[in-house]
Amino acid sequence: MVIEINKDIERYKESVIMGLTAKQLIFSVASLAAGGGIVLCLYRYIGLTPSAYVAVPAAAPIALGGFYSFNGMGFYEYMGRKLRMVFSSRPLAYVSTEGEEVIRGIRREEESAKRREKRRKRKIRSGQESRKRKRKNSGRKKRMP
Repeated sequence: MVIEINKDIERYKESVIMGLTAKQLIFSVASLAAGGGIVLCLYRYIGLTPSAYVAVPAAAPIALGGFYSFNGMGFYEYMGRKLRMVFSSRPLAYVSTEGEEVIRGIRREEESAKRREKRRKRKIRSGQESRKRKRKNSGRKKRMP
């Protein structure tokens, strides 16, 4: 006797009707009922197409509640966290522990280090140039009077 077991048991979903889970089926029926009710109520006042445009934004969040999931969270949990983060989180402020004098001292040290580096490079260049001049002068023949 062979019993087939799904490889990924955590992602296994039992379908109720037409491959939909119970949650998806309930939210699908609810969104269709809400959208259809809105269309039927507004049809005589604004016509079919505009009433469908009004019904879609009302029915879409209901349908997303059954089908959408992100990192294991349902649509309503995810949007609740996102809205809480946007509206109720306070801005983070950085308070420096260094005073202005300390920062000026650090800048002075950096500038003096740059100056020392420039001087060192100039000495190296001038040493190389003087060696080149010596080589040129030593290679020339002296004229005899």
